[in-house]
Amino acid sequence: MSMNYLHRQKVRKATQLLTLTALLVLLTACSSIGSFFGSYGRASIEPVQVVAGGDPQRGAVALESYGCGACHVVPGIVGANSLVGPPLVAWAERRYIAGKLPNQPEFLIEWIRFPQAIEPGSAMPNMGVTEQDARDISAYLYTLSDD
Repeated sequence: MSMNYLHRQKVRKATQLLTLTALLVLLTACSSIGSFFGSYGRASIEPVQVVAGGDPQRGAVALESYGCGACHVVPGIVGANSLVGPPLVAWAERRYIAGKLPNQPEFLIEWIRFPQAIEPGSAMPNMGVTEQDARDISAYLYTLSDD
């Protein structure tokens, strides 16, 4: 065996080890994101704000059925761990919706239903959310606090 061959073998093994290490670090980081956001902003039994006619349990179901987790981290919603849109952790503690509306139930209901009318060009699409589903989703979001 030539020295050149041995050197290439060592370089290849070192590259494989480095690639495996980088992959493990990446996988650990990805799983930690969900853990981090999952520990911040848990759903409580009592909402911080009450949404007239809204039901937090139905809201959790609606969040799943509309696929909100495809874009957002939403504590308590299985699979809702995406960072395409802002994480909805500790929603009840926020002051503004879309950076412009006061975080109040009636504004949140309208934002969920008609985000493009409120913020044209926003990444948040109009999803065809019914008024009742928006009330229920809002009721759920107001159970998310940092307590």
